[in-house]
Amino acid sequence: MVTTSEPVELTVLVLAKDLMHPSLAMERIRHKKKRLVQSPNSYFMDVKCTGCYRITTIFSHSQTVVPCAGCSLVLCQPRGGKCRLTEGKENVTKQRH
Repeated sequence: MVTTSEPVELTVLVLAKDLMHPSLAMERIRHKKKRLVQSPNSYFMDVKCTGCYRITTIFSHSQTVVPCAGCSLVLCQPRGGKCRLTEGKENVTKQRH
């Protein structure tokens, strides 16, 4: 065993960002499976028709045209990812459980 009389210096590396406590903005940007806690990007929303004032629940990433059950007006159009609401429609996002 070799012993030296010189003191040994220890270096401590500090990360530029905290991996255990990421900010909400960084979590939203990340892919849904690479987040600290996996959560989907999709959601359900209640859309109120301006013609008959009936409320319809719509999936945010709907792949089909969603008509109103009361007056048959088109509530949303699919756009590849998220669906686009028709002009003049009011929506309220439902809480995730």
